[in-house]
Amino acid sequence: MINYLFDVGKNAKKASFDSVNFKIKNKVLKDYIKLILDNKSKIILENNKDLKKAKKNKLRENFIKRLLLNRKKILGIINSINTIISLKDPVDQVLKKWKRSNGLKIEKKTIPIGVIAVIYESRPNVTSDVAALCFKAGNPVILKGGSEAYYSNKILANLFKKALQKNKVNKNYVQFIESQDRKIVNFLLSKMINYVDVIIPRGGKGLVKKVQDISKIPVIGHLEGVCHTYIDEKADLNMSKRITLNAKLRNTAICGATETILIHEKILSRFCNPILFNLERNGCQIIGDKKINKFYKGKIKIAKESDWTREYLGAKVSVKSVKNIDDAINHVNKYGTMHTDAIITKNIKSAKKFLKEVKSSIAMHNTSTQFADGGEFGFGGEVGISTNTLPPRGPVGLSQLVSYKYQVSSNGKTRK
Repeated sequence: MINYLFDVGKNAKKASFDSVNFKIKNKVLKDYIKLILDNKSKIILENNKDLKKAKKNKLRENFIKRLLLNRKKILGIINSINTIISLKDPVDQVLKKWKRSNGLKIEKKTIPIGVIAVIYESRPNVTSDVAALCFKAGNPVILKGGSEAYYSNKILANLFKKALQKNKVNKNYVQFIESQDRKIVNFLLSKMINYVDVIIPRGGKGLVKKVQDISKIPVIGHLEGVCHTYIDEKADLNMSKRITLNAKLRNTAICGATETILIHEKILSRFCNPILFNLERNGCQIIGDKKINKFYKGKIKIAKESDWTREYLGAKVSVKSVKNIDDAINHVNKYGTMHTDAIITKNIKSAKKFLKEVKSSIAMHNTSTQFADGGEFGFGGEVGISTNTLPPRGPVGLSQLVSYKYQVSSNGKTRK
């Protein structure tokens, strides 16, 4: 196992020295689409092996939904790659240039990050999204998918390698770790610092926490998505009903799902019942503070302090009354995870204050938190969401997968 992983690392590092021009990058991605279309039936057959194993192991229904690859999902993969093709090459872009009075000409220019390792669970589309994004940004990628999606991930990775070989590009730009040895992840995180520049975990809290705890390599990612929707005193009721229903229940299993709703205390008598009944009749359990309990006429469970930090990832929501916008912002910054937080209001001044003062990597106004997604941002996909204080933050797409360098030139200048 050790020699195998070191070989993977060496191959990736070697590939990182091969610069690929923009036209070839897009040609590889177009050929990848063609290979996916030509092998659609094979992809579904391989996916069926994973589904059969998942059902045998009695994995949860929502997990199996994420694992499924059908014709509609394959079309989604192709649409993502087409979007990535349409985007400008993020490498060798001049971000800024200036001339100093001492005669120095300075350019700040984008470069690839280097070798990226992505450790992920269940969703096979992550394989194609990540491979396409990392490759177009000039970064060799090492893919370590979960064993539950082994066959689906393997065929998608192998098809990408075929597209690389067809265009005479180093096939090790994309490598899929085929070994299912449980020690692989620990070794990758702790012993591969000479070969891997960044680790990106995509999966549940357990996986991400493990990566953050063990990794000796810089990590881009988020631990939890405790997202908030704050309904301000100047909110529109119908908009609030629509947004909260979508933000909580459209897909309860994603990290951008709202887990806590904050309601301004001045509008509780008008807003509390319509909004919470709308959620309850659609199967959502309401967990509210004492003030919400006083106003709400439906079924409610009294919230504990621990509920404000809970990521339910299911049909449950915490609801709290707040005195004003400052109280809402303080709650978000105290209990949130800097993922995605939204304000619903017609008051532009309040909206600007919320967007500026919450610490979130994504702050929204009159918008469902479920839009916290690289595809929805026009990135063609994402390698993950980052809540790191340092960049990149939010959905990590193509333009976030580069670093930069300063290039300096002069006419033989020397420093006094």
